[in-house]
Amino acid sequence: MSSSDIDIAHRNQWPRLLMAVPASQVHAVVKGLARRLAVEDMQLAQSGLGLLQLRDGALGEAYFPGEIPLARARVRVTDQTGARCEGAALLMDDRASLARAIAILDAVLAGGLDGNDEAAPLLAEGARFIQRQQSERKAMMAATKVNFSLMGAEENTDEEAEEEHED
Repeated sequence: MSSSDIDIAHRNQWPRLLMAVPASQVHAVVKGLARRLAVEDMQLAQSGLGLLQLRDGALGEAYFPGEIPLARARVRVTDQTGARCEGAALLMDDRASLARAIAILDAVLAGGLDGNDEAAPLLAEGARFIQRQQSERKAMMAATKVNFSLMGAEENTDEEAEEEHED
């Protein structure tokens, strides 16, 4: 898998990549950035449960297989030069503090604010982790692959042997 398979330049992938990095690293970077940046909560970080709704394939009726944890945050970040940008995060996770930290990183990266050079390596690390994980899954799938084309040949051979034996 090449690095172009996971494009860290697309903002919609940032939360996924940042979630792949240990939360302690995300919090450590944000803690360092918070000393230099002004962070204003546009929406308080919250966590809770969301009801997952799916549609039945045959009848098209809605059903609810269960609940999923959700955490969300929305912030406005201003750096020392006065540049500002808004960031947000909506995660399938129950940690509101992590959602807020990822929202801060989202704003810093999207706005090119002071500290984006510290936040960008987290995206690259997350992409590397996801690539390793996908490679491992592909290897496991390949190891469990079954070649059914040989089964038909063995059956024919057995049938032919039985016919010869009967003659």
